[in-house]
Amino acid sequence: MLTEDGKHLYVSYDEYNNLVEKLAIKIHQSGWQFDTILCLARGGMRPGDVLSRIFDKPLAIMSTSSYRSEGGTVQGHLDIARYITTPQGEIAGRVLLVDDLADSGHTLNAVIDLLKNNYSPITELRSAVIWTKGVSSFTPDFSVEYLPTNPWIHQPFEAYDTMRPLQLLEKWRV
Repeated sequence: MLTEDGKHLYVSYDEYNNLVEKLAIKIHQSGWQFDTILCLARGGMRPGDVLSRIFDKPLAIMSTSSYRSEGGTVQGHLDIARYITTPQGEIAGRVLLVDDLADSGHTLNAVIDLLKNNYSPITELRSAVIWTKGVSSFTPDFSVEYLPTNPWIHQPFEAYDTMRPLQLLEKWRV
């Protein structure tokens, strides 16, 4: 649900899951065949996992991080992992890069540049996200929703960014 001022988008678990399914449909309808899904952790892990299951393709993971301050709401320095975790030893062939959103575009541009310059076994690379913000300098190959007002997206699992084990103990105290 987008707030009246267009500054916040609140997404329920059902809405989130529906958007991932719509992303899968867009990818399927394109006719593009790929060998591996590479998701960017953390945001791309949930959609990457679902897409991996739907398309029956191996899931590789590359860890990136830029939103760490203030419960994951302030963008900082971009860190990109030096290694990709994959069940096949080395990522190669046609790769679908998955993240949750193209926000500023900085992360996706940096990762694609890194992959093109350092992973020659990748023969083709396309990208998929749930949301693309109007301010993004990156245009993904597949996206479900375009957000021209650039709202802060409140994903259904973000409560865990500030939740700690003691709070869970308190919540589930019987």
